[in-house]
Amino acid sequence: MSAENELNIELNGDIAQGSYSNLAIITHSSSEFIIDFVRMMPGIPKPQVSNRIIMTAEHAKRLLFALKDNISKFEAQYGEIAIHNQDKGVLPVNFGSSSAEA
Repeated sequence: MSAENELNIELNGDIAQGSYSNLAIITHSSSEFIIDFVRMMPGIPKPQVSNRIIMTAEHAKRLLFALKDNISKFEAQYGEIAIHNQDKGVLPVNFGSSSAEA
């Protein structure tokens, strides 16, 4: 990226701390994708959405490509990421016509 195309992005302290999520629920309309990030913890009967990201379909596809690229680089360096319990239905890929979990 050239200096003329460089982004100057600010990351404040609260956001820099991040938040943990082990479940993402993805829904979409004809123009947007909505990703709700949830933290499932033992003993918590009703987990709450901690973050909601709304993006255009184009940006959702760009995110998909960026994730694929980064996962490939990660696995090249550290080995394949194992998906546990996928065949047992613990984390279903989808549970409705327009939503999915990851």
